[in-house]
Amino acid sequence: MNFEIAPELDELRRSFGRFLDREVRPVEARFGAELAGWRHTDEMHEAALGLRRRAAAEGFYAAHLPEEVGGWGLSALGTSLLVEDAAASGLKFAQYVLGPPNPQGPSPVLLAAHPAVRDRYLPPLMRGDITMCFALTEPDAGSDAQAITTRATPTADGWVLDGTKHYITGADEAAFAVVFAVTDRNLRANGGITAFCVPRESYRVTRVQETLADTHPYEIVFDHTEVPKDHVIGEVGRGFATAMRFLDTGRTYIAAMCVGLAQFCLDTAVDHARTRRAFGQTLAKYQGVTFPLADSKVELESARLLTRLVAYRIDTGGPASLESSMAKLSATETAFRIADRTMQVLGGLGLMRDMPVERIWRMLRVLRIVEGASEIQRIMIARGLGLS
Repeated sequence: MNFEIAPELDELRRSFGRFLDREVRPVEARFGAELAGWRHTDEMHEAALGLRRRAAAEGFYAAHLPEEVGGWGLSALGTSLLVEDAAASGLKFAQYVLGPPNPQGPSPVLLAAHPAVRDRYLPPLMRGDITMCFALTEPDAGSDAQAITTRATPTADGWVLDGTKHYITGADEAAFAVVFAVTDRNLRANGGITAFCVPRESYRVTRVQETLADTHPYEIVFDHTEVPKDHVIGEVGRGFATAMRFLDTGRTYIAAMCVGLAQFCLDTAVDHARTRRAFGQTLAKYQGVTFPLADSKVELESARLLTRLVAYRIDTGGPASLESSMAKLSATETAFRIADRTMQVLGGLGLMRDMPVERIWRMLRVLRIVEGASEIQRIMIARGLGLS
């Protein structure tokens, strides 16, 4: 592996940085009071939609999709670098300008959809005009995804879905859901789970599930929901493999986001230690401050290199499931520790809602659970060692 970033990717990162400064930073500044007060207004929502469409118009939003459907064919490494840079900006609104790792953004999963379905949903999704949601998790099937009970029954014209999904990000405003359902109870994960594209009007969003994050997932219900035959994504029975591929790349991009968030936190802590004075000298003179930050630097660079290794594996067609679990585990746990240390260095200032670190700390606490909790990643890694 060549550890140097190719010149074209460096230029892409600079271009993206200019976009963040020109388009996103002014919006962030305009809504500073709302962000500090945890208030999410309609005006903020419209501003976020506007940023998403501008990012789509400039190509960043769907850059990870192939050129034949209007993307840039950007590599996993290139995408992870942009995700990292967006997070490292510390800007909340930066999360709206890239498709990954947001499950509401344009997903490669749709490339396996029937052409009529793909052509209906993918172009407006890539333009930022609509969003989607990824409906896998259920009340009794979270980490053990193959235990889902939502069922799909074949009919003469297609399928009928019955079941409940929860913790579904963006379900309230999605134009459609990618839904995973059991089509063969005996085979289940080995050929008995199928992915479907289900239009928003075909299911019910029943309740919001409040969390400590700034955004909240939803519960959705399928009650004898009719789905046309051509709305199957990929092959019947192969949906579980589709979900796992989605999660492999998703974990890689979450790792990249965590690396960026950790970088922002570390930079914030270092700047504070250099300027904040206590007992006649700056905090940078106290080893109780500097040693944890030195540890943070080592841990951050380790997580960064592991994340880039996984992206490289994906780009070169190598095995990536075990590596993506390692990267997700390393980056989420590392970033949370660094954010926590940063809050400690900042003292009371770190607890303030008008400081991005407080918001980032909450986000990182969530990321240690979603897309496979840290304990699940450890199980996967242990299996890779032949231990279970």
